[in-house]
Amino acid sequence: MKRIVIASLLAVAGLSGLVVARADKPVAPRETAVSHRVIVQDKGRTLILGKDGKIEWEMPCNYTSHDISVLPNGNMLLNTGPRTVVEVTPSKEVVWKWEAKPKAPYSGDVEIHGFQRLPNGNTIIGETGNLRIIEVDKKNEIVNSVPLTVDHESPHRDTRLVRKLDNGHYLVAHEGDGKVREYDGKGQVIWTYALDLVGQPETGGHDGHGINVFGAVRLKNGNTLIAGGNNNRVFEVNPGGKTVWSIERDELPGIHLCWITHLEVLPNGNIVFGNTHAGPNNPQIVEVNRDKKVVWTLKNWDILGNDVATAQVLDVKGKVIR
Repeated sequence: MKRIVIASLLAVAGLSGLVVARADKPVAPRETAVSHRVIVQDKGRTLILGKDGKIEWEMPCNYTSHDISVLPNGNMLLNTGPRTVVEVTPSKEVVWKWEAKPKAPYSGDVEIHGFQRLPNGNTIIGETGNLRIIEVDKKNEIVNSVPLTVDHESPHRDTRLVRKLDNGHYLVAHEGDGKVREYDGKGQVIWTYALDLVGQPETGGHDGHGINVFGAVRLKNGNTLIAGGNNNRVFEVNPGGKTVWSIERDELPGIHLCWITHLEVLPNGNIVFGNTHAGPNNPQIVEVNRDKKVVWTLKNWDILGNDVATAQVLDVKGKVIR
């Protein structure tokens, strides 16, 4: 009876096309959640996931990659094995490849965990075991080689991510040393930050706590944003080494941070970071703003697993620091 009366009143008012919500079923507020298109690697394949979480592109990768990027030309720079970096087209054609080998007199294992394509077309590559960063051109000629300082040599843990800075220096995360070092073009250490246990006991395992740093980026203000690895936090330090901003292990409501891996600083200041080895109750990737509010998460345990150590957001306009 009430619906008939309301319909009659609307007809009189000339609003018969207006839909009226029933009083016993309120209309839900419109969601404005952020979603992203991303490239990730896990479970034996490299994937591009759309904003809807569905697979748009994939390529086999039987290796847990620690770095990845989609280049301005649309090609992808990625690991296909512990010693190998390739550039592939969307049609999966390999158009460039670097395979690391021991540099005499060293004869042990060599691994690649960090790499970056530069604006001039060259690629920097961190080679564990060889204790160096090399800059390689498109003809696979080494145009620069930077020796690295490592306290605890390990062909698996000498370095994680490496990045070339705007000033020509190199920012390197030394996992085994628990230190971030900045080098000049000749390998001289310019700046060092040593992680500490932040008042917590050291524990082993992928879900433990330690100082095994994964990556770092230099911000516009001169500070350094650090992906703490099993330090279980992402944090910013000034040139003097003082922490000026951080997100700690259980600071985000409902999210437990474990091994913090890749980092991206978006043009709006938001920070995207990897939350690896955190288990199925937690997202694999998290985006927060500077007020430490969660903006977006990627939590896809149907397609991905517990080893999402590298990713890149693909739908953000403007310069991303990563």
